[in-house]
Amino acid sequence: MTILEQMGQKAKEAARALAVAGAKKDAALLKMADAIEAHEAEILAANEKDLQAARESGMRKSMLDRLALTSARIAGMAQGVREVAAQEDPIGQVVSGFVRPNGLQIQRVRVPLGVIGIIYEARPNVTADAAALCLKAGNAVILRGGKEAIHSNTAVAEAMRQAVEEAGLPADCIQLVQDTTRASSIEMMGLTDYLDVLIPRGGAGLIRSVVENSHVPVIQTGVGNCHVYVDASADIDMAANIVFNAKTSRPSVCNAMETLLVHQDIAEQALPAIKARLDAKQVELRGCERTRAILGDCVVPAEEEDWGREYLDYILAVKVVDSFEDALAHIAAYSSGHSEAIITNDYANARAFTERVDAAAVYVNASTRFTDGGEFGCGAEIGISTQKLHARGPMGVRELTSTKFIIMGDGQIR
Repeated sequence: MTILEQMGQKAKEAARALAVAGAKKDAALLKMADAIEAHEAEILAANEKDLQAARESGMRKSMLDRLALTSARIAGMAQGVREVAAQEDPIGQVVSGFVRPNGLQIQRVRVPLGVIGIIYEARPNVTADAAALCLKAGNAVILRGGKEAIHSNTAVAEAMRQAVEEAGLPADCIQLVQDTTRASSIEMMGLTDYLDVLIPRGGAGLIRSVVENSHVPVIQTGVGNCHVYVDASADIDMAANIVFNAKTSRPSVCNAMETLLVHQDIAEQALPAIKARLDAKQVELRGCERTRAILGDCVVPAEEEDWGREYLDYILAVKVVDSFEDALAHIAAYSSGHSEAIITNDYANARAFTERVDAAAVYVNASTRFTDGGEFGCGAEIGISTQKLHARGPMGVRELTSTKFIIMGDGQIR
């Protein structure tokens, strides 16, 4: 057996124990949170190794921000694990129940998915978040992070594995793949005998590769070509505030906006006001000809590929549209189905936007940055699903479960 197959076998064994672990899961989660804080020094030292290597390789600033850990971020990771522990346990919940005319009592109950594989990039906080969510839902997890964060991920995973074992559960319910070459990702995509589902978290290239090549069922998360459309009736100050927040508060995350659409009737007033706000963060604008006519040569001419790109950086595509219908058409053509927003004082347009835009989250007069399990009151999430089967939007503990039917009879035959 290969190393990954051995990990898969251990994960299946651990998953059987987790499925009936009950309150032990919460005890393990609380110990995991304590362990993350207790090992802060080791985790920060490991993270500095990753950061040093990333700087030497020329990693851009926005991605360095994703990779970096601080005392505050480690405390946040631990708090996130505790919040998962405090959530209601979905396992065993009765989704529905009924009695058939023949007397059969039928219940549909929540059960774990089993073994989850997660392939992700340079975000060590995902190691803690994913492990905690999977464990709470009764799933074993095999984590495969990127090479950029291998030292950080290893330090976090080892602290959690030790804590889980101290709580009386198998340490192998959390496993981290040490091989960060492409070969390990490819092998995980073929582990159909061991993985029940594979979840990619990262950029468009990673997600596309997993979707196109995996033999294991995949839940797509994270690609966020998010739009903000400023309608003709929009409040310009509100629009500037929302665009500034949606683009610059944390540009390296999937709910950051990537494209600004502005109605032609308001463009001459709105674009200078929005640009003035974005200049504070030195955001590069890539615009259409009408945008450049209004704002000048400081705007880089937009190319076709700019409309579909997830920049994850201080870069924004800008287009002036003729009408509300043109805005809808542009979003339909280029949206990744993550989060879309309209800024408007027109009630009819607001309603039409929410009804006609096909995305996991659709906003009226609010920033796309709210697409998050915690912000929605759903608790921590493993990612934002942009597909429609099984789960859509923030994927929390409940979305990491399946269901089964339990049928109670007293001798019925068919």
